Amino acid sequence: MPDYKLNVVKTLDYKRPEIKKGYADQTLSVNISNQEMTIKPVEPKIRDIFVGGKGYDLWLLWNAVVSTTRWNDPQNAICIASGPLGGTPIYPGSGKSIVTSLSPLTGSAIDSNVGGYFGPYLKFSGFDALQIQGKTSQDTVIYIDGIEGQILILEADGLPDNAYALSELLTGHFSGGKPRSISVVSAGPGARNTLMGCLNFTWYDAKRKRARYKQAGRGGIGTVFADKGLKALVVRWDTVTVDTNKPADKDGLKDVAKLHSREIVELDPKQNEMSRIGTTHLVTIMNDHDLLPTHNFRYGSHPQAPNLGQEVYRRLFDPGFDGCWMGCTVACSHGIKDFVPLTGPFKGKKVFVDGPEYETIAGCGSNLGIFDPHTVVELNFYCDAYGLDTISVGTGIAFVMECFEMGLIDKDHTGGMDLSFGNRLNALHLVHQMAAGEGFGQIVGQGVRKMKEIFAAKFSADTAVMADIGMEAKGLEFSEYMTKESLAQQGGYGLALKGPQHDEAWLIFLDMVHNFMPTFEQKAEALHWFPMFRTWFSLCGLCKLPWNDILPEDNKDTEEPAKVIKHLQWYADYFSAVTGRSSEPDDLIKMSEAVYNFQRIFNLKMGFGRAEHDDLPYRAMGPVTELEYESRAERYDTQLKDTHQIDISGKTTAEKTALLRKLRCEQYEKLKIAVYRRRGWTSDGIPTAETVKRLGIDLAGVLETLEANGVME
Repeated sequence: MPDYKLNVVKTLDYKRPEIKKGYADQTLSVNISNQEMTIKPVEPKIRDIFVGGKGYDLWLLWNAVVSTTRWNDPQNAICIASGPLGGTPIYPGSGKSIVTSLSPLTGSAIDSNVGGYFGPYLKFSGFDALQIQGKTSQDTVIYIDGIEGQILILEADGLPDNAYALSELLTGHFSGGKPRSISVVSAGPGARNTLMGCLNFTWYDAKRKRARYKQAGRGGIGTVFADKGLKALVVRWDTVTVDTNKPADKDGLKDVAKLHSREIVELDPKQNEMSRIGTTHLVTIMNDHDLLPTHNFRYGSHPQAPNLGQEVYRRLFDPGFDGCWMGCTVACSHGIKDFVPLTGPFKGKKVFVDGPEYETIAGCGSNLGIFDPHTVVELNFYCDAYGLDTISVGTGIAFVMECFEMGLIDKDHTGGMDLSFGNRLNALHLVHQMAAGEGFGQIVGQGVRKMKEIFAAKFSADTAVMADIGMEAKGLEFSEYMTKESLAQQGGYGLALKGPQHDEAWLIFLDMVHNFMPTFEQKAEALHWFPMFRTWFSLCGLCKLPWNDILPEDNKDTEEPAKVIKHLQWYADYFSAVTGRSSEPDDLIKMSEAVYNFQRIFNLKMGFGRAEHDDLPYRAMGPVTELEYESRAERYDTQLKDTHQIDISGKTTAEKTALLRKLRCEQYEKLKIAVYRRRGWTSDGIPTAETVKRLGIDLAGVLETLEANGVME
């Protein structure tokens, strides 16, 4: 271990409140500029409206910033919360933290749902949410000791840069010989030197005797963390039982938890094998349905895709039951031991790699034209160690590679690197550059939106072409699903509040694999209810996987198979049992609607949140190039002839491509208007005053924000 110093600069002793019905009913605010620490109660009205988790985060952030606040201003806040159901050790997927801040990539509120022990431990230590503001030039560690009832702000010197070494050191330093009592949040040099930094949240793996990692990846929250001067957050807690949350109805909680856990244990081996291979099974499914992003989302499949599929990871993953929270029967958090990187600071050394998951495999594999699993695993490892979001890294480099192959940039711009699709060594080199803030990697680390500006200004690259192929919306890079043939997923990505991220918008499976929503009307309706249910999980501190990734055997025969009504009833029962607040499935939507609409108005406050901000690059809607059209010519020709009743005889590929583009853009605009209407928004995508009042979110500043944007009572 390196020589290091941790000097206490401020101490706050506090009396830990008793958790009641899933809530501590207080929050902790820390300003690292002046080392001020403040504990505040949560008003019952705020608890009722915002529920917890993401809702609490957004409310704290709303009150911390003004419309002119930028991501690197001291008043920007990082907010972390669990939720009333978070920390339940017997219900699958109940260990999540939700992190929120103003994003360096989008300029507005971004949230990320992440596993690990931090959120539950924070709550059990006495705080439903943590808010951090300010900036400091000195590396700073915040330590929350829920056992002793003490909070420390420490100045740090000599701590390691990479997340793996840092978490190992801090776990040992604070654990007192009980490493399972510690959870660490950290970033890394990549977060400091790019706009796409992620946060690593730890959980201690007693079997392997090491801290393991899950990532709050999206939107550059890790970059905000590093910019503030934060080195790490550490929380300490002791034993967790079903009583720790003090549920209103413990027996009812046990009953519903047993039902869901038993179903997963029975059905997962038959369906997805997540407890053995994690989310890697999705590679095969997406490839088989032409939905696996390949070569910057040009194509949806590739003959070499099996090289990245579940059978490879069945061999690579270290066997064992790997859950990122206690009692989760999905147990999808797998890893690879004794992996030896071929490049970078860990070259030739054995390391443990957490992951990869599907998004990383697709983003850093097929989307780059890389079908070597060793390279994907190495990219996964270094992104985590450096604190880089694998989705933004993968989609960002894919954009660079297509620009390179199209001649929009060349070796003179890349520092001599050949960045053609499939060049795995240069992809790795680029990630090392990004982490160091050096060379061409410094540009790539700014994200796709800024790269388009830089390539146009410095390299005279064609702006129209880049607008079509640069896979970002609202400034956020696309997560890894092909959307050309899924209008529902196009709407999911385009209308997602924070940008094209699958947690809010994962309709691709329901639409293209299960065909649960074949009509336009069903797609528009799904774009109302699906984001609401997904939002609810982040309000409560839950993982979304148990809802619709492992399905009841009779689900296809139910009235609304897309909703998995059986599971929604269980979740309503779960919420009722913990909080004592009687709930049915429709109530989950109502809870989420309030927070969802509030977030849309938050976007509006920050200068976004209108229909124009819900646009997509055309690559997300259809074939940009003639080459893309010809790769699926029979499909597209049939659609023009049969679906749209257009005579294409004698038309060139360019003419047919233009016709298809016009039709698909019109279809997308029609969908936007239908969804806005269903959500109770104006034709410009703004919640009406009537909607705001119906949901009870006519709070300080909300109606004023609407009025300032032309929406009157």
